Amino acid sequence: MAAIARGDRAAFTRLFLRYAPKIKAHLEARGAAPGASDELTQEVMLAVWRKAALYDPARGSVAAWLYTISRNFLFSQLRSERRRPAGEPGDDVDTFPEPSPAPTSEQTLLSAEEHRSLAASLVELPPEQRAVLQGAYWRGQSLQECAVEQQVPLGTVKTRVRLALERLRGLMAGRRTK
Repeated sequence: MAAIARGDRAAFTRLFLRYAPKIKAHLEARGAAPGASDELTQEVMLAVWRKAALYDPARGSVAAWLYTISRNFLFSQLRSERRRPAGEPGDDVDTFPEPSPAPTSEQTLLSAEEHRSLAASLVELPPEQRAVLQGAYWRGQSLQECAVEQQVPLGTVKTRVRLALERLRGLMAGRRTK
């Protein structure tokens, strides 16, 4: 990031090639339509180019910083879409899916119970399996990045993910039947 802050285009190109597809997937997973996610990804990366000097490694990883920026851009986009009356310029029906109706209290309760069940199940995983899932699914790391971070071979990380997901399925199923 320091090199990008100094205007190093090669460093930015490397960052872009590594993270742009992940940012796009991150945006789509949070509700952006594929066309909108392309545009938002470009805006995020432009902001990174302009504000690279603001990155503080003491506050988190580059990936976390990028995902925070992308989430903020998405929220801003969604807010502006809600404020713009229908039929005004920029009103693209295909940009974002129709918002789903507000969840009922029963749905909210079930969702909260599902989250508690998942949290309880994660605690029961071996630490190395839990660490891989947290890296890959919560921090958006690739399995290769998880392997480097944990200093283990990529095959070991893949095995840990498979075993962790199998174990989670079993634990979650057991909690549903209780």
